[in-house]
Amino acid sequence: MFRVAVTGGKGGTGKTFVAVNIASLLARRHQVVLADLDIEAPNDHILLGVDELGEGEDIKLFLPFIDTSRCTSCGVCAKVCDAGALLMPGKSPPLVLPRLCSGCMACYYACPYKAIIPGYHVLGHIHINKVHKGDSSLTLVTGILREGEEHIAPGVYRVKMRALSLQTEVLVIDTGPGTGNHISIALKDSDVVIVVTEPTPLGRHDMEAILKIVKNLGLRTWLVINRDGIGNAEESIKIASSYGVENIFRIPYHRDAIESYYARVPVIALKPESPVSKIFLQMAGLLEEVMAQ
Repeated sequence: MFRVAVTGGKGGTGKTFVAVNIASLLARRHQVVLADLDIEAPNDHILLGVDELGEGEDIKLFLPFIDTSRCTSCGVCAKVCDAGALLMPGKSPPLVLPRLCSGCMACYYACPYKAIIPGYHVLGHIHINKVHKGDSSLTLVTGILREGEEHIAPGVYRVKMRALSLQTEVLVIDTGPGTGNHISIALKDSDVVIVVTEPTPLGRHDMEAILKIVKNLGLRTWLVINRDGIGNAEESIKIASSYGVENIFRIPYHRDAIESYYARVPVIALKPESPVSKIFLQMAGLLEEVMAQ
């Protein structure tokens, strides 16, 4: 399975725009799964014109329950919990704080009396849709956290594993914004990482932050400068070159891109002759070459 991850550090750079169009192009010749791992605010389905997400599968996270008939209040479980999710009120059995529990299961394996009963709580849901646009057909996997849920990284991991379980030739991952551990989880083992930025001071700042992460992961990196023309892109190119970025693409700030947002159709299908579409065709062609290597 060939894996392409699209990320950006800063939110609003257009990474979803890039991911959707690249996935749609590759889907013309390959089986493609597009995984929306921006599980706090997924919107790949919006750009693809999907009105209703498929039936949801629960995203489950381990949650300990205490068997008080076996518990001796030894405190081992609380000592191994680095999240502070288990409290020892005197000599009473431990109290579980679900919102703090990371689901690591350390307490379960550490308890010498087997007094931890494995349970779970639901972080959110995974939706799977078949999407047909023009001459492209792909599978969209969308992860959505429940409102108020704080465990982003475990959720991203489970949605990614679900996407990997599907039979496909190409997996395109659309990450969330930021540079936290949930991004590293999304990027791990990618064959190519496409970093999307914009030619603004904040865009450059966050671009460099994500480039540091990708470099530390040892992953092959490309750069997309979206909305080229609204600012100075040369400084971004200079920074990217210092991190060993292989290819740099410049998507112009163009009406066709805006119209594709409103139409909820990938620009490569809505405006195939657009200068924006031609950049995506170039990117897809180079990805095909990498896949053939």
